[in-house]
Formats: sequence, structure tokens, C-alpha cells
Amino acid sequence: MLYMTTNGVPQTMKAAVMHHIRDIRIEEVPVPVIAPDEVLVKVMAVGICGSDLHYYSHGRIGKYVVEKPMILGHECSGDIAAVGSEVSGLQVGDRVAVEPGVTCGQCEACKEGRYNLCPDVQFLATPPVDGAFVQYIKIRADFVFPIPDSLSYEAAALVEPFSVGIHAAARTSLQPGSSIAIMGMGPVGLTAVAAAKAFGASTIIVSDMEPLRLEAARRMGATHTINVKEQDPLEAVQQATNGKGVDVAWETAGNPKALQAALGSLRRGGKMAIVGLPPQNDIPLNVPFIADNEVDIYGIFRYANTYPKAIRFLDAGLADVQALVTDQYSLEQTGEAMERALNYKSECLKVVVYPNGLLAAAQIPYAKTPVTVE
Repeated sequence: MLYMTTNGVPQTMKAAVMHHIRDIRIEEVPVPVIAPDEVLVKVMAVGICGSDLHYYSHGRIGKYVVEKPMILGHECSGDIAAVGSEVSGLQVGDRVAVEPGVTCGQCEACKEGRYNLCPDVQFLATPPVDGAFVQYIKIRADFVFPIPDSLSYEAAALVEPFSVGIHAAARTSLQPGSSIAIMGMGPVGLTAVAAAKAFGASTIIVSDMEPLRLEAARRMGATHTINVKEQDPLEAVQQATNGKGVDVAWETAGNPKALQAALGSLRRGGKMAIVGLPPQNDIPLNVPFIADNEVDIYGIFRYANTYPKAIRFLDAGLADVQALVTDQYSLEQTGEAMERALNYKSECLKVVVYPNGLLAAAQIPYAKTPVTVE
């Protein structure tokens, strides 16, 4: 039996529906009815992600193909509008960050705590699952996380990409005082800088070709920036580390040259994380270098068990991800927002859509209190 605990939720809502490549239309659709173990979230802020842009401009990412009209958007936050009859610990009015991948909880990966590898995950805005460019979404209650009043809706939405960096830090055993090179300063790369800083890296070297993104990386905590149009990244890393190389390298751009540079930047015994997904499957890497230096290589697929820690980090002011928000659009302007994010990467960082209005999602200052990294 489907059940809601509150009145006042409308029966229909507005949604930004992608019908074809670069064709988004605003439509009236039913508000979802929640199951006993679900909550209904009034969506207040949605960040546009690189995967959204891939679906918008190409209609597919690897095996995931848009075959019918669908709704994009998965970096989101909002207010709980209704709770199912079996839900405890959450109530109407709670401000929450939404973890967008609902897993089965029963498979081997889930039981091992690596639920990001669940073969039956239902991930928002991954075909055929609709996403968050809507006024309301339903989601299983264990995938929403309360946020303090001191954290803005925008920052709560950015918990999702920030979690990728936290997961990469855990996978590569990033330690306080470590040196790290991060290749590619898109939104995931920038939040990865913030994660590296939160984990105590003392030398954070980043590369990109856009001055706006390199300056943003400085604000996130980078100690050295490399414009790859002007400087060879390997030479710059060697110079910054006195010829030793870095302890850890993350490639976040999905660029073959950046991946090769990340590998080459490592010291003997270093660790590399592959975060970005390149357009092609096969990329040549220096195998003798990998073997001779005992390099450890880690694949990064989304994240697991990161949201509570990410919320603590951001609420403590360890990373002002709010500063990454450069463009704000209403739900009716979702198509314009996608075009902006797609075509003006030298001018904008994170583009945010507000399904229930910009005024309703007014920014809230950060708290500035200490936090302990565990």
C-alpha cells in the first residue's frame, strides 16, 4: 500500500524533459507517490554534471543510451515533503542532501560495503531512470541525509561530486602531509581539490587549460597550478617536488593525455586513481614505468559511504564549494542552463538549476567550526 503522511503536496508538478539531443521541454507531470520506505523531496537545487551534458549532447554514455524522453539531473538537495509509513528518523521539513544511486542492499557488493558496485543500482538521470530536474522526487529514505541549517542547498547538492574526491582519497590512502597531482579542473576536479585538502594533503598540484578553473582551484586549496597550454605538466610536477614526483595522482578529466601525465607524475611506489571516463576504451600507458615503479592504479566508480563525512567537511568550512556556483537558472530555463554549461566552460564553473525558484533556495552562510578527519 502506498502512503503519505502529509497533505499539501500537489498532484502535478513541472519537469524539464529531454525529448531529443539538445531538446528540453517543460512539461506538467504527476508528482510521484511514495512507497512505505521512501520519502518525497521538494527539490531546491540541482547542479549540472558532466554526465548530464553527455546525455544532453550525445544521447548516451557507453552502454547507457537515452531511448525515450527522460529527465536529467542527479546532484540535488531539498526539503522532505512527505515520508512513508515505515520511515523513521526523518520528518517533513527536514533539509536534506540526496544520494542519487539507490542500491539493492542484498548483493555481494552491497554486503561488502562497496554498494557503488551494485549491479542493480537505480541511479538518477541514468537511462532509464529519470532525474532531478523536477519539483519533486521520490527516493528510498536511507539515501537522503539531513543537512544543518548552516549549509546551503547549493553546497548540499555539491556533496555528490565532492563525494567522488572523498572516495578517491580513501581508495588511494591519501594521508596528511601527502603530495598529490590532480589533472583536470572541471567541477569534479575542483571538488577533488577540496577533498584532498580536507584529507590533509600538503602539496596539491593541479593542471588545466582554463585560467578561470585554475584560479578556482587555488581557492579550493591547490598549492600549485599548471596551465597546460603554457607549461609541460610533468616538468612542472618534477619542479614542485624537487624531482621526486607526487605520492598520489588523480585524473579527473577523462582525457588520455591527462591520464598519461598523471601516471608520469608519480614517485616510485605512488598511487594513481582514474576518476574521469575517456571517450575511447583503449589508451596506451607506460607499462614498464608501472612495473618498474610498483605503481598502484585504482579505478573510481562514483563513491560509497561518503555522504555523512562530506556534509561534516562542508559544514565545517573546509571547502567553500559554494564559491564554485557561477550560474543560476530556474527550472523553466533548464535548456539554457545546459547550453551555458556545455558551451561556456571558460566562463562558468558550476551551473545550478532551482526547480522551485531561486528565492526559495536562498543561499545560507557556512558555519566555520573545526572538524576532525577520520
